[in-house]
Amino acid sequence: MKGIANHGRSAVGRWLGPILDCLRTTGGSAKPKEVSTWIQRELSLPSDVTETTTRTGVNRFYNQVAWARQFLVWHGLIDDSKRGVWTLTPLGWKTHLDDAAARELLAHRNKVNRVSRKQPAKIADTTEADAQESLPLDEAQEQTLLGLLKALPPYGFELLCQRLLREHGFEDVEVTQKSRDGGIDGYGVLRLSPFVSMKVAFQAKRYKDVVSRAAVGEFRNALLGRAEKGVFITTGRFTADAETEAARDGVVPIELVDGERLVGLFEEAKLGVKPKQIFEIDHTFFDQFRRI
Repeated sequence: MKGIANHGRSAVGRWLGPILDCLRTTGGSAKPKEVSTWIQRELSLPSDVTETTTRTGVNRFYNQVAWARQFLVWHGLIDDSKRGVWTLTPLGWKTHLDDAAARELLAHRNKVNRVSRKQPAKIADTTEADAQESLPLDEAQEQTLLGLLKALPPYGFELLCQRLLREHGFEDVEVTQKSRDGGIDGYGVLRLSPFVSMKVAFQAKRYKDVVSRAAVGEFRNALLGRAEKGVFITTGRFTADAETEAARDGVVPIELVDGERLVGLFEEAKLGVKPKQIFEIDHTFFDQFRRI
């Protein structure tokens, strides 16, 4: 267990400084995906770092970044009051973490865990070790919702996406017949103003991992002459090439909705989810009384 824990700490600690650096360059706040994309780009991370998954099918890189953010929250460097947005606190703005400082921060958190939980060191170490396989609470809940969506039958997922689009303002949303979709799962009308509307076609696919550029290109080919805009909805993620293809000039534009954004859309519409207030221990508050 000790070896695993050490590996977990070094993996998570690697992203502590880059997360703060990213948020400073983006004006103090960013969405989780924006942070991960920034780190991947600025550190020129290879695919064997960003695309591997845990035994439970969770992307290991995004998992570690999520845990690193959680440690920064515990230390008062990131404000977690607004869900889905990572925001620097005043202390976070002026804090710069190199490798040594990151290790010290993690070591301090491990010590706090032992004191607050009154557990032996070996058990407390699992907090960092779990970063290899588990997720912080918020991200774990999102993965649970994604798991439910991935387990739906294909047609059931299409019908659910039809409902989701309608909840977000689309009109006349219909799912095409399964045997006659021609690469398009459904259509809807998006009313931009009382005088202007747009016909939109959507693709709804349950992907375990990434959606390739080819899949986006095939969807666009199916759109020609049939819709003014496309929406590609997936439970997975889009590769960088797929995002480039979706934004290509001179062709039908395609909006990409990945798993993370899909969860947010369900939460915004309160569709299939119920708000719940959860109190989390603020360890930084109690730290001041431990130092007396």
